Amino acid sequence: MKADSKVRLGNTGLSVTALGFGGAPLGGMFTQVSTPEATDALDAAWDAGIRYFDTAPMYGLGRSEHVIGQKLREVDFERTDTVLSTKVGRLMKSERAGAPLPPLPPKNPKDPGWGNGMRFAEVFDYTYDAIMRSFEDSQQRFGFPEIDLLYVHDIGRTTHAERHDLHWRDLTYGGGFNALNELKRNGNIKGFGLGVNEWEVIRDSLEETDLDCCLLAGRYSLLDQDALRDFLPLAKQRDVALVVGGVFNSGILVSKPGEIRRYNYAEAPADMIEKAEKLRTVCDEFDVPLAAAAIQFPLRHAQISAVVMGAQSRQHVEQNINWFNTEIPDALWKTLADRGLIEV
Repeated sequence: MKADSKVRLGNTGLSVTALGFGGAPLGGMFTQVSTPEATDALDAAWDAGIRYFDTAPMYGLGRSEHVIGQKLREVDFERTDTVLSTKVGRLMKSERAGAPLPPLPPKNPKDPGWGNGMRFAEVFDYTYDAIMRSFEDSQQRFGFPEIDLLYVHDIGRTTHAERHDLHWRDLTYGGGFNALNELKRNGNIKGFGLGVNEWEVIRDSLEETDLDCCLLAGRYSLLDQDALRDFLPLAKQRDVALVVGGVFNSGILVSKPGEIRRYNYAEAPADMIEKAEKLRTVCDEFDVPLAAAAIQFPLRHAQISAVVMGAQSRQHVEQNINWFNTEIPDALWKTLADRGLIEV
């Protein structure tokens, strides 16, 4: 399978490229990304045949949606050749006379900060009205009405801690899931699911509604296969398509000696650094870049349809595609399994 190979996305009726473009870096994640740099990265993805683009209002507080929308309006105005997903659960707000911002929760631990994001504040809201408003706001930032997939962004205890129960009530009893079902039923979207860093909340959501496709970040990777036994069989049983993001686990699987090693958006703990080095040792034995193994590993599971990779520049896009297309011998995967580094 190559990066531009088209694959079926569960029961959505959509086909996506096996490698998708993730829009978080275009929002200025960890560092500033200029508009020319962002546009050049998107040009590189398009020229290489990438036709699945994922983003979120969170990414640059609206900036990523603006940049991606501009590109897609230029190359696919009728929206017939691309698949686009964005997320709901956050509204971008600003203060105005007579309407101050509500009290904001403590800084989200999964928020890396935005080097040159837009001047808005994010407010979590998973109610019916907020889901509908978020959808409409995204349409306007993109500059067109067609959005294929909506993911409920960062619902779960990993992000919300003690406020999770409040947001969960909004999504369930407050009508958030009802809004998504209504949008799908009326043909406004092709499907919906969750975009999260924890598989447990996808499991819980399946007790409330049917999900079409979910984006799971960092929870099925070379470093973390906890989902293999307890979640992936359920996803297969319920016919939930899965897209995997965060295959580098915030960079630890692609960082070079001397660079800051991040895992799950924070400084990597010693045990993760040790495991990453063991993975690197095996890859070196087969002359395969660790990053290539990290990108391709999730797709070895039949329930995973595609991998989404963020990129800040043309160079990053081209490197990701090269890693995706690298030939990896079966013996490498067997060696990783024999040494207890991956589960099969």
